[in-house]
Amino acid sequence: MGDIRQSLLPRDVLSAAKELLYHLDIYISNLVQSGRQPPQVDTKTLELVEEFILHAPKDRSALTRRMSALQELQLLEIMCSCFQEQSRDTVRQLMFSALFSLQGNQADDSRMGLLSKLVSMAVAVGRVPILECAATWLQRTHRVYCVRLAQVLVDDYCSMMPGSVPTLQNIHSASPRFCCQFITAVTTLYDFTSEELIPPLELLQMIASWIQDDPHLVLVTFLNTPLSGSQPLSSLDVTPLGGLVRWCVKAPLSYWRDKKQASVHSSSENEQEVTGLFSALHLSVLQVFVLLPNILNEKGIFGRLALLQMDSLASLVSDLSRQSDQADKHTHTHTSAADIHALTQLALDRLAQALQVAMANGALLCSREDLRAICSRLPHNNLLQLVLSGPVMYYNNIHTPPLAFSPHASHSPIASHPIHPAHAAPHTPLATLPSPHPNSHPQYPAQPFMTGMSFPFRPSH
Repeated sequence: MGDIRQSLLPRDVLSAAKELLYHLDIYISNLVQSGRQPPQVDTKTLELVEEFILHAPKDRSALTRRMSALQELQLLEIMCSCFQEQSRDTVRQLMFSALFSLQGNQADDSRMGLLSKLVSMAVAVGRVPILECAATWLQRTHRVYCVRLAQVLVDDYCSMMPGSVPTLQNIHSASPRFCCQFITAVTTLYDFTSEELIPPLELLQMIASWIQDDPHLVLVTFLNTPLSGSQPLSSLDVTPLGGLVRWCVKAPLSYWRDKKQASVHSSSENEQEVTGLFSALHLSVLQVFVLLPNILNEKGIFGRLALLQMDSLASLVSDLSRQSDQADKHTHTHTSAADIHALTQLALDRLAQALQVAMANGALLCSREDLRAICSRLPHNNLLQLVLSGPVMYYNNIHTPPLAFSPHASHSPIASHPIHPAHAAPHTPLATLPSPHPNSHPQYPAQPFMTGMSFPFRPSH
């Protein structure tokens, strides 16, 4: 396509961009039709995209071409139509990649700006092909840029345009893949390390309702990703489960951390709503864990792929320990010491429940000894002590190597263990076992809590 540059130079910026999109569509269609594997867009074509669509100057002496706001809006509409009219998904994905895959150069800021506006428009007008392409982009791109895109969407639909939340909420039905990746990105973005990084109430309401309505939603990316592929360490997690657990565990102390300052969370009505939302979200996350054994067994990977990573868990526990220490040292204007203690215990209860259900259902691959080491600095909590000292719920004698698919396979506690044929048979997950007779396992003391009974779910008060 390098020979069309001379024909594009005399055109105005919008006309040149439109013409290049037309030629790019034809070029990629022919590339796919040729059967070349893998189909790869050449460097000269990518340079044309940077020059005539992203307006990165070809050299220092060249004049920088700029679009007006109206021309940019027209270009976004043209791109929406282009992706909507292209019927072959392979062509759409390659075209999206040619336009928006980050190259590590000065054009990347322009890429991110145009991509954010295009995806925001696609949400507004329901352009599913663009949302599907964006879902793939979120899966392959460094998490730093993924959270930038998520931030734009949250700003556009939860902050800058009041009443537009239902528009964003529709992505649940329009593109579950994009919705799943969006949840993963926002749980990465909002990590509760400061008041600015606490999710807006509207976003929390939306995500809680999504997962309550469809618990499988958070597993969409995992279920649609080839297990033989490797996941870059810098990418988003394959599910938002880790981020959602972090939200639920850190929320009790985070929302009341800055009580001395006036904030949108300070009213009693908002506090009750937020508390109820996180309780419901926590229960939904536990229900997702319960779904996993059948899914993992069907794929033949039960005990081989951890959907909760140990380094992420260690970071969460460290943050929770720090939160607890800070809460004990500072008296909050509107919160008594007893209230702070209750909030700390609620956070620890949620952590204990998440650990227990995740281990029992194959989402967390570790031993009790590993957990005790990680949780050693946390305040005392009865439920957490039961989880850390109770009978082994995760089968530590599974030595099957972790899959390359796992982004942290090399850090898995079972990664370096040899394969022992004696332990090759898969173990039946706890969820499928009948409640044992009290005398059927004399080596373990009778503990009804550990024998398949439902967890005591701590309600919000």
